[in-house]
Amino acid sequence: MSKIDRTLAPQFNGVENINLIHPESTKLANGCNVFTFNSGTLDLVRIEWIFTNLRFDPAKPLLNVAANTMLTEGTTKLTAAQIAEKIDFYGAFLQVDYSYDQSQVTLFTLTKHLEATLPVVKDILTDSIFPEKELETFARNQQQKLQVSLQKNDFVARRVFNKALYGETIYGLAAEPEDFRSLKREDLLAHFKQMYQPHNCSIIIAGKADPEILKTVTATFEGQWAGAATAADTTQPPLQHAAERFFYIDKPDALQSAIRIGTPFVNRTHPDFPALQVLNTVLGGYFGSRLMANIREDKGYTYGIGSGMSSFRQTGSFFIASEVGADVCKAAVMEVEKEVNRLKTDLIPDEELSLVRNFMLGSLLGSLENVLSHADKFKNLYFAGLDYDYYERYTQTVKHITAEELKTLANKYLDFDSFYKVIVGKY
Repeated sequence: MSKIDRTLAPQFNGVENINLIHPESTKLANGCNVFTFNSGTLDLVRIEWIFTNLRFDPAKPLLNVAANTMLTEGTTKLTAAQIAEKIDFYGAFLQVDYSYDQSQVTLFTLTKHLEATLPVVKDILTDSIFPEKELETFARNQQQKLQVSLQKNDFVARRVFNKALYGETIYGLAAEPEDFRSLKREDLLAHFKQMYQPHNCSIIIAGKADPEILKTVTATFEGQWAGAATAADTTQPPLQHAAERFFYIDKPDALQSAIRIGTPFVNRTHPDFPALQVLNTVLGGYFGSRLMANIREDKGYTYGIGSGMSSFRQTGSFFIASEVGADVCKAAVMEVEKEVNRLKTDLIPDEELSLVRNFMLGSLLGSLENVLSHADKFKNLYFAGLDYDYYERYTQTVKHITAEELKTLANKYLDFDSFYKVIVGKY
């Protein structure tokens, strides 16, 4: 039996290519698009019903999030308790999720219980009634949560930052307590009728998604689910960027200050997006980043700091976020500026760039552990209007982009003086 020489490092093999599972697709007669990812192994299935949010109305800013959150609060046939009991009885799991661009309902269930659990989902997607008592409870609870959150500096900084970048739009939404008090059941019902219709729905099935499963889903959601008289208006108002670039909310007793720095940015559809992800990772996109090395490890100003890129339907954002000791807030901002500007003047060393490449490609591979994660990658492409060659371009960019190209991108996109800067605490 041969012995392993532990004085030698294991051989490293680079990532050659990323093999993504492609879905089977079909369009139901009622206009709903269905995509299936069949693993064919475990008798478990995840089904997502995803709807594009309706046009944002500044006079009624909470309709999208409130309607989606309250879908499980009752129908003409089932109370909220009965919905929960029916799902729990079969060991299934039902959840609703809201994001800026889409809202969704997700069901996890064993395939043998699908015929019993699927009608519950159909009921809430076609017959939700938003009971007045439940609406009052929802509004009261959300007001209380908001009042608690408004005491947290990082929460306030994020609200102010988004409002500065996008104004009175769905991306800049900063709910106030009175917005919850002004929610009306008739508005929720009208919103529900227009938004939750098959022409505005994509169903994504992942797991044991064989032809029988697809047949069951089709039989449940095709024949008796029709569109509304009015098509879903999913356009959005134009973005509104604030003229002011610096926002400071003084908290005299604060022990920590929240920092949010960034700018409106390109989204995933832009050809520079993958390369900018490399640049972002160098700056603050992983634990070994420059911001962490400087501001946490060297200066000890914070427990954590990072940068990120968000991709939305209309826009994107680049941001740097941290909470630092209130007495070192100004020094921390100066160090952030130094690290941003260093990307514009100095080439990234080969060893550092190689480490970032390996981290990014390893993270991509690690995120594809099962068929559900392949479906998640597909959603990124589908709702952005991209093809699967996006991930091929991504991997090639990560593997081959040069330090010179990254320096050029930094000079093109990272103008610290024009960034929006939000400080909540002491400065």
